[in-house]
Amino acid sequence: MSEAAYLQVARDIREQISSGQLKPGDKLSSFAALCEHYEVSNTAIRAAMPLRKADWLIDGRQGKGVYVTNQQPR
Repeated sequence: MSEAAYLQVARDIREQISSGQLKPGDKLSSFAALCEHYEVSNTAIRAAMPLRKADWLIDGRQGKGVYVTNQQPR
């Protein structure tokens, strides 16, 4: 059984933050762009975001986007 799409997206975002590819203050791509990049539905992207928010790795700003926080992955 393969990993659910939203878990793959969440894992990849975590890895990008861990590797320094995404740095504190960086804005994540729009949901539409993430859907296209990962070839998944908007639902999968929306399901992945709370996982990284729970880790304090990203923070959504109403009307502004989703940004990488200053927290480091554990």
